[in-house]
Amino acid sequence: MTLSAAFGPVAQIVAQTRLFRIGFLPFTWLDALDILITAVLVYQVYRLIRGTIAVQVAVALLSLYVVNGIVRAAGLTTLETLFGAVGDVFVLAVLILFAPEIRQALFLFGRNPIVRRLVAPPPRQKITDEVLAAISQMSRNKTGSLIAFSRSTGLRNYIETGTQIHADVERDLLTSIFYPNSPLHDGAVIIQGQKIEAARCILPVSDARGLDPNLGLRHRAAIGLSERTDAFVVVTSEETGKIAVAENGRLDVNLTLDEVRARLAATFSPERRNAPAATAPQSALLTDLLATRDGDPAGDAPSEATPATTEALPSDAPATELDAPDA
Repeated sequence: MTLSAAFGPVAQIVAQTRLFRIGFLPFTWLDALDILITAVLVYQVYRLIRGTIAVQVAVALLSLYVVNGIVRAAGLTTLETLFGAVGDVFVLAVLILFAPEIRQALFLFGRNPIVRRLVAPPPRQKITDEVLAAISQMSRNKTGSLIAFSRSTGLRNYIETGTQIHADVERDLLTSIFYPNSPLHDGAVIIQGQKIEAARCILPVSDARGLDPNLGLRHRAAIGLSERTDAFVVVTSEETGKIAVAENGRLDVNLTLDEVRARLAATFSPERRNAPAATAPQSALLTDLLATRDGDPAGDAPSEATPATTEALPSDAPATELDAPDA
């Protein structure tokens, strides 16, 4: 397809407009664009091979190309024949000598956001898979963890209490953060959008009456955050390895990975994301507490939802473990 057919006569006129003349050669906008694109490509190749042995190889090949030009200009028949034989295998030699750099260039091309959008799985699905893989491993190893997913209510106040990371959501990173000897294992990890925003975050602890006294601070912090925001919080118990989910002030415990996956899919479905968020999510436990304050005699008894959503769990950690780092 010609330039005129693709962009019309106006674009062709602009592209062929002469900027200036170098000797008898006119320099147009199209020439300027050609030089600019070539310069960018050469610079990117240089950045890719800088600091590697490929630089010396590239200089040697460029020197051979210059010598070949001189030989052709001088009319040295024997050397011209020799360089012609070398030129027949030049492309193959480049592929062999620059194999690592070519592989790295293709890898970087594959990581381009436009390419990844075309071939990669949906970001939310990838995040869900990575988080569930980490939760499964920590549950088997009985590693305590507290992971909060931000939704419509911002969690910036809680993010600022921890160590900001802003890293991709990956299983190995999550398990490393919550490793018992890690300096970041105390507190919560907050995932916002497609990134781990921060670790070692301090969350508000629920003081609602009716909670099982054996609940550890991780579970109480999960409930506390879900009472104040619409965050979705996943907890693994340090002593039992059980998985729990806190949402809208309710704590569901002893869940399977499939159940957590279904809850995550339902929570971050387009319908839920586009639905107006509750201004103040309130749990059944908090309702019981308010009823007790108002003098409701039924407030002394736990609500029907309480036994189903707060199973007795052993304490996850002493009070200092979640609130402060190890000395």
